Amino acid sequence: MKRIIMMVLRNILLVPWMWAKLCYHASHVDKYTEEEHYRMLRFITHRANKGGNVTIDAHGLENIPEENGFMFFPNHQGLYDVLALVDVCPKPFSVVAKKEVENVPFLKQVFKCMKAYMMDRNDIRQSLQVIVNVTNEVKNGRNYLIFPEGTRSKMGNEMLEFKGGSFKAATKAKCPIVPVALIDSFKPFDTNSIAPVTVQVHFLKSLYYDDYKDMKTNDIAELVRSQIQKTIHDSI
Repeated sequence: MKRIIMMVLRNILLVPWMWAKLCYHASHVDKYTEEEHYRMLRFITHRANKGGNVTIDAHGLENIPEENGFMFFPNHQGLYDVLALVDVCPKPFSVVAKKEVENVPFLKQVFKCMKAYMMDRNDIRQSLQVIVNVTNEVKNGRNYLIFPEGTRSKMGNEMLEFKGGSFKAATKAKCPIVPVALIDSFKPFDTNSIAPVTVQVHFLKSLYYDDYKDMKTNDIAELVRSQIQKTIHDSI
């Protein structure tokens, strides 16, 4: 909370305009292209990071597929995770998030601009429909992010198990799977500190359909998790 207050205070002259613009985009989603929404989100995120003493150290940008229609699978550390990727990822993407965060202020507006899907983990039918919708959109060239842990680890840079079901949309769409290692992404919003912090974002080499077509989703989950785990341990 302290860092969010600092982000606001250090951008006090821009905040009314940025908030109004974000809310307008969120209320008029179909008025703007995905690229226009994303450009606005990146500007706001960059200004917030600068005001909040947050530096994003990005690695492996060359591993992001040139063609759209891929999916990011990062470890999940905190409420800040998506914003870290928005700041450094040059290509627009959307998100599949748990329903519990759909009304968190600011994230609510960001997710609306991204046309994100909120998944109700207690509603199997709704969850399956989300998978079908994401599969079709990825086939049509949209990029998505799913947290395969399903929830924040709350253990800093240690991870929970990755759920094989998180990869069903990717395998059905036969799209590139991009593992993403987040390091110290829990520190900006999930600690009570305003000390300067550097969040590392590592885009790892993509797994293409030929790489995983003969694998079960649980095996894909374990492979992606092991790659992210190694990157975290090698980078800390």
